[in-house]
Amino acid sequence: MSVPEVRKLLARLVWAFAPLAKQVLAWSVWRRRHQHRARDCHYKKREAKPPD
Repeated sequence: MSVPEVRKLLARLVWAFAPLAKQVLAWSVWRRRHQHRARDCHYKKREAKPPD
C-alpha cells in the first residue's frame, strides 16, 4: 500500500460523515487491482518484461 492510499483510507475511516468501512476497503481492493492491471497493460503494450 502506498502512503497516499493509507492516508485516504485513514481519512475516510475517521471522518465524521465517512462511508462504511466496508465501502472504503472495497475501494482499496479495487484500486490495487486496477493498478496491477494497468501495470500489466503498460508492459504488454511495450512488449517488455516487468522488473522482478
